[in-house]
Amino acid sequence: MATNGFAQRLLPQLEVQPARNQVLLTNPIRNLRLKGGYHLDAGYFYFRSVRERVLIGGGRHLGGEEEATDAFGQTEFIYNTLMKLLQTQILPGQDFEIEHSWSGILGIGSQKKPIIQMTSPSIGVAVRMGGMGVAIGTLVGIQAAEMISLY
Repeated sequence: MATNGFAQRLLPQLEVQPARNQVLLTNPIRNLRLKGGYHLDAGYFYFRSVRERVLIGGGRHLGGEEEATDAFGQTEFIYNTLMKLLQTQILPGQDFEIEHSWSGILGIGSQKKPIIQMTSPSIGVAVRMGGMGVAIGTLVGIQAAEMISLY
């Protein structure tokens, strides 16, 4: 099982809490100078260039309990916070529009370490990526596959 943010719905004994993460993607920006990926505010915000666009996400730490959910959706406060970062720090003085916006559900917990374990002889889990699923997902998947292959 690798549902991450939804893991506790299926296996309540797992220490995995859901956290909504909101993301914005700009329209293409001519002569975009931004290249690569960046983090702000201890990693709570991230942004990167994607095919002449800027993808920005994060800010769930500012939303409190409202963002501690497995419900998809967007909140005006987080959306506006991400927009302000784009306007004032990332793309100051540049015209842009938001082409797409969405949310995803992260699996977080009191520890940053993912849970990779067999919960029964027939169920293995690889969850609680702590918001780092894209960065560590492949390694966690390999470790989970190795664990399952031993059964």
